[in-house]
Amino acid sequence: MKNKYLTTRLIASVAIGGAISFILMLLELSLPIAPAFIKLDFSDFPSLILAFAFGPFAGILTELIKNLLHLFITSTFGVGELSNFLLGAVFTGSAGWYYKYHKTRQGALVAMLIGTLCFSAFGIFSNLFLMFPFYTKVMGIPIEAIIGMCRKILPFVDSQSKVILLSVTPFNLFKGILVSFVTFLLYKHLSPLLHGKR
Repeated sequence: MKNKYLTTRLIASVAIGGAISFILMLLELSLPIAPAFIKLDFSDFPSLILAFAFGPFAGILTELIKNLLHLFITSTFGVGELSNFLLGAVFTGSAGWYYKYHKTRQGALVAMLIGTLCFSAFGIFSNLFLMFPFYTKVMGIPIEAIIGMCRKILPFVDSQSKVILLSVTPFNLFKGILVSFVTFLLYKHLSPLLHGKR
C-alpha cells in the first residue's frame, strides 16, 4: 500500500511539475549580457526539485512532459524541443543521480555543480549538431547573422565555434548556477510537501 501511495504521489508530482515547467518555459527573459537569440527561463527548476525528491528518472520525465507540451506551439519543428529535452535530461539526470547517493547539504551542492557542468558541456554538442545546423540549413539563417548578434556583446566573436564556446556555453553555465541557486534555497521547504509531510 505504501509503494502504491508513493507511485501515485510520484506520478501526480511529475505531471504537475511538467505543467509548471511548461509555463515557466514560456516566461523567457532577455538579458543585456547575452545575444538576442539566447533567452533565460527557469523551466528546469521543477525538474531539478523532483529529481532530488524522487530520483533522476522523475526529473527526466518532467523534462519530457514539458517539451511534449511545448510541441503544440513549436516554431522549430520539434528540433528545439529535442535539444531542450536532452539538455534538461542531462542536467537534472546527472544532478539527481549524484544526490540519490549523497543526500546531504554538501551532496546537493556537488550534485548541482555536476549537473551544471554536464549541462554546459552537452550544450556544446547540442548546438553544434542540432541547433546551429537547424537554424543555418533548415531555417536559412546565415551563420554571419548569428555571429553578428554575438559581436554586439563580444566584439571578438567571429566564428561559429567562438559563438558556442564564448557566448552560449558561458550563458548555460550562468543558467545552471542560477537554477541551482533557486533550487538550493527552496528544496528544503518544498521537500516535505512533495513527500506528503506537514
